[in-house]
Amino acid sequence: MTDETEYSEERIRLGLARLLTAAVDASGRAKCDVAADARLHKDALRRVLQGERSATVGEALRVLEASRVAPRAHLLLFLVCGEDQAIDWLQSDLAEFLEEFSAEFPQALQRSLGDNVGDVKSRWAKGTANRVARMLADHVAELERKDEFLGNFFSGERESSNV
Repeated sequence: MTDETEYSEERIRLGLARLLTAAVDASGRAKCDVAADARLHKDALRRVLQGERSATVGEALRVLEASRVAPRAHLLLFLVCGEDQAIDWLQSDLAEFLEEFSAEFPQALQRSLGDNVGDVKSRWAKGTANRVARMLADHVAELERKDEFLGNFFSGERESSNV
């Protein structure tokens, strides 16, 4: 059971304000430009960033997008892991990966499991997440090995053509 204060309006409003402020600051853009792109009055954006006013889901997504970060991924990270994780991954390729992965994963599950999709148990989530992370780490390592091999191959080719 979760602590009742974890989902208090004040805690959510202040946490989201922290995330949105970090995104706006990291963007390097003027707040008035972010407000304009997010279709918010500059005073409304100021109140949201200060935690005085709650942002709607649409407003939060638009502010994140105007801050040039992956909006759905950061909102998902905020909801699932909290503002600290969402802030840590601001403007990272990992956040963009999560945005695309989280959009594709439900459809991939449906394609792969078909009629058995209803048989998936929640207790399998942690192990499955760890397995997917290990598979991704192996994939990244393999791509790095291939990049290094190709880099060495082509640099050797250039050296022999210069002789």
